[in-house]
Amino acid sequence: MIQRRFEYRSVILKSGGFLGGNVDQEEFERELNRMGQDGWELVSVFDTNQGHGTTRFIVAVFKREV
Repeated sequence: MIQRRFEYRSVILKSGGFLGGNVDQEEFERELNRMGQDGWELVSVFDTNQGHGTTRFIVAVFKREV
């Protein structure tokens, strides 16, 4: 049986706006597409709560086979 091995990378995107929470969708998609072109597969995306429902950062986690 061949054991598959992966490497992982996290990309952190900062949200904008006075109180945060505004995500530049075009920038986000450009980054996702760039990672995909380099062979990375998106595994998970989550945000970090700044408080009162606003988002400080978007974290995208990718993997690719080594």
